Formats: sequence, structure tokens, C-alpha cells
Amino acid sequence: MTNPRTYGDQLAVVTVTYSPGETLERFIDTLDKATQRPVRVVLADNGSQDGAPQRAAEQHEHVDFVPTGGNLGYGGGANRGVASLGSEYGWIVIANPDLEWGSGSLDELIAAAGRWPRGGAFGPLITEPTGEVYPSARLLPSIGRGVGHALFVKIWPGNPWSRAYRQSESGRSERTAGWLSGSCLLMRREAFDSVDGFDPRYFMYFEDVDLGDRLGRAGWLNVYVPSAEIMHIGGASTSKVSKRMLTEHHRSAYRYLADRYQGLKWAPLRLALKLGLTARAKIQAR
Repeated sequence: MTNPRTYGDQLAVVTVTYSPGETLERFIDTLDKATQRPVRVVLADNGSQDGAPQRAAEQHEHVDFVPTGGNLGYGGGANRGVASLGSEYGWIVIANPDLEWGSGSLDELIAAAGRWPRGGAFGPLITEPTGEVYPSARLLPSIGRGVGHALFVKIWPGNPWSRAYRQSESGRSERTAGWLSGSCLLMRREAFDSVDGFDPRYFMYFEDVDLGDRLGRAGWLNVYVPSAEIMHIGGASTSKVSKRMLTEHHRSAYRYLADRYQGLKWAPLRLALKLGLTARAKIQAR
């Protein structure tokens, strides 16, 4: 068994870009108020056609443009971005490029890490432009919660399965969670290493659920820190691919559950899940 690598205390932000448009500048500009620390920004680029990541790297000395060599998806791109960093970077933020950072948000996350020495991942409170809070700290999906949430969330948003899964009644308290939204995570790099980062088989969706589960199995905690706040402003890269996004969401949901119910005795369950999720994806795509 190899010894874990020792890292320094410097901070880097890794974001995966794919023609992010104008939102990338707001991401970089508002980062100045998120922390008093010096911060390195890595743009792990999955093949942008709009030139925005290249321009950002040219205009900002602390921003690096790192082509991934193709469209690796969110997790694969993030892994490539983290791998490009030197060992002086022991704190890694993985974030979508369509965020606006709240004042002191990253410093709040790092402060929380001091309170939770076994914390491997730390997630902020995420708001939409409307002010609505996104449920970014959730329980791990089980078969019961997953099926109930999938069947009823569109027609009965307040159903008990969705409320339990989303932890809707837990309030704005600092607490542990089963998983945290991958749209913004502060991670101890040693924790990220301990589970080999994101599973690259997930092109989009559920890569953060899978990561949270594997971190927990490795003895780390996923910690929700609502005193840190960011806003998800929505970007250009996902606005034109909604049908593909639906397909990938259901494909990733199946992969996550199938990985956890392996073996011959679970084969009927896997078949039922595959048929049900495929049908649900086709219905929603209409």
C-alpha cells in the first residue's frame, strides 16, 4: 500500500468549461470577494467553441486554460483539472462555471473544514437568481426514496419521499449529508485522492451522488455549510441540450443503483430499474 501524498495549504478552483459564454467572467470576477487567500483557477476545457475560456486565461494571470483532449463530461473534466495542479494545492474547489460567488463564501467553507477534521467535502448554500434555495445537501438515494421521488416529484412536489431525499425540513444548519451538489464543492485533496476522484463513467449527473457515497464509505464526511453562499446563475453550455440531458440523467441514475445492487439475485431489480428509467426518460423528453 502506497503512502498518501502530502499536500500544501494553497487553494485552487477547478471548473469544467464547455462554451460557457459570458457567465465565466462573472464567475472569475466575483471570486475575488469569495476569499482573502490567493487562488489559482483551472479551466478544464472539454472542447469549447466560443473562445471564452481561452480569453479568460489570456486576461487573468491566475487563470490557467487546461484542455482535456475531448468532451470527458463533468467528472472526467474535473479529474483532469485537479491532476494538473502541483502538490502545494491541498484545498480544491470544484465548481460549475455559471456561479456567482458570495462574499467570503470560500473562506467560510475553509473555516468549516477546521471544525470538521474528518470532513472530506464541504458544500455551500446555493440560491437561484429568484432567491429560491436549491436543495444541495441530500440523503443518498435508496430504492424506496428513489422510486417515490421519481414517480411523484413532478405531480406532487411535496411528497414524503422527495422531502426526505432532499432533506427539505432540515433547515439552514451546518450538518452532514449523504452527498453534496457537485456544482460547488470544497474538497480536501487527500480525500479526493482517497477515492480516485470522480468516477469518469458518469458523463453528467450522479457523479456527485456517487462521489459523496464513496467518500462516506472511505470514512470521510460530506458537510453542508449554509453560512457560505453562492448563486447559480445558469449558463449557456447546457441550455441547448435538454433532451440529451434527460437521457444522461436517467442513464446515470441506473448506473448508480445498478452498481450498488450487483449479483445474480438483484438481476430482476436491475432489469425493472432499466425499463422504468428508460420509459420515464422517453415520457419526459416529450
